[in-house]
Amino acid sequence: MRFGLRLQIVLLFAALLVCAFVPLFYALATYTQVALRQVRAEHARQLGRAVAGHVLEARQQRSPHELESLLNAQVESGTVTAIGIYDRDRRVVAAAGTRTLIEHVRERLDPGREALLELEAVHGAALAVVVPGSGNAVAVVLKADDRSAGAAPLLRLVALYAGVVALATLLLAYFALTRLIVQPLDALTRAARRVAEGGRAWTVRAAGAAELRELGQSLETMTERLLTEEQALRRKIDEVERATEQLKAAQATLVRSERLASVGRLAAGLAHEVGNPLAALIGLEDLLLEADLSPSEQRDFLVRMRKETERIHHIVRDLLQFARPSGSEPPGAPAAGDVALAVHETTTLLKPQKSFSDVEIELEVASDLPTVSLSTSEIVQLILNLLLNAADACGPGGHIKLEARAAGFGVRLVIEDNGPGVPKAIRGQLFEPFVTTKEVGKGTGLGLAVCRGLVESVGGSIALDESFTKGARFVVELPVGT
Repeated sequence: MRFGLRLQIVLLFAALLVCAFVPLFYALATYTQVALRQVRAEHARQLGRAVAGHVLEARQQRSPHELESLLNAQVESGTVTAIGIYDRDRRVVAAAGTRTLIEHVRERLDPGREALLELEAVHGAALAVVVPGSGNAVAVVLKADDRSAGAAPLLRLVALYAGVVALATLLLAYFALTRLIVQPLDALTRAARRVAEGGRAWTVRAAGAAELRELGQSLETMTERLLTEEQALRRKIDEVERATEQLKAAQATLVRSERLASVGRLAAGLAHEVGNPLAALIGLEDLLLEADLSPSEQRDFLVRMRKETERIHHIVRDLLQFARPSGSEPPGAPAAGDVALAVHETTTLLKPQKSFSDVEIELEVASDLPTVSLSTSEIVQLILNLLLNAADACGPGGHIKLEARAAGFGVRLVIEDNGPGVPKAIRGQLFEPFVTTKEVGKGTGLGLAVCRGLVESVGGSIALDESFTKGARFVVELPVGT
């Protein structure tokens, strides 16, 4: 459990007061006892000298019987407990009072020297004052007044005073800390919490000690700066949002422009591809209508017209296949396809072709290929288009490598040739319709566009590997089928 600042300071102050007052109290009590003991000894010494002097004087002037009466009278007064007169050999010449104390004094007596001896009597402590005289020594035993008992109330009064002063000091310190430190700190804390929770201004008036006022001013300055920076940041965010909206608008414009450009290229390609056979058809039809042709010539013209018509049909069919790449699959066909089977069927289909008679095809097909999302017939169409393009690119004596490997996403299909490669000028539009490097009449430019439509329709990808410099390499990634 952690105490607050105010309580911690008060507890620390209380500990300091205890450390200050307790040793002071014990020092005062010790000093009082020592002082009282000294006063008691001095008082006993003076009283003992007076009594001893009176006894020595009476011994010289009075008879032994009168001396004994004097000694008894001193003892009966109550102040003196015992009186003894000793010769130089420490023999008792005359005595009165407690005999035991007389003997105790005799054992410790030095007749030629004045002394103050502390004794233990039946009634308590006693003091013996030894006063030497001419040939004799007088020992006066006095009761030792316990004056330390009289000092106890004084010490208790001092302790009470110290406790009251300490308590008053702690209360004063508590209220002073509350007013000068704790309350201003609480106000600063509440203000800081309001700002942290979204407050827009610092509303605390600086109060308390100078350090706290300085702290409050610093926090106010910091809050104003933070709010200013927050406003600047909000303005930046608004600017970024506006710029983002503008970029989105520009992107939409670019997309529309690109679509229009693609439509333009498609229209231009279609007009070019279809325009030539249409012009030939019109010319042949004019000849049939206007010229007097023999039956054999008419048949020849009709055969030519059939070829041009079939050319237009193939162009339109490929264009429809590009627009609807998966529409040619018959109803009820399985969604998953076998890549290895498609490779086998495609190569079997191409081997009799004249264009592949002088082209070497190298196959590296793994045995553990999973089925993919593209149907087998569509995989055949995909591989057929890529192999035909590769054969046209490398020509007689060329080399084509087809590799199929399992990957984490499905199957990776790689087809590469040792032809001249794809020119950099058309790499960006390679998969768009009617983009081709073949001569007019030898290709429509829809093969790669159809391939991309087939692959992307199932979530796959097809791309030209531009890092391959020994010809052209196409990489197809087909996802696993369900």
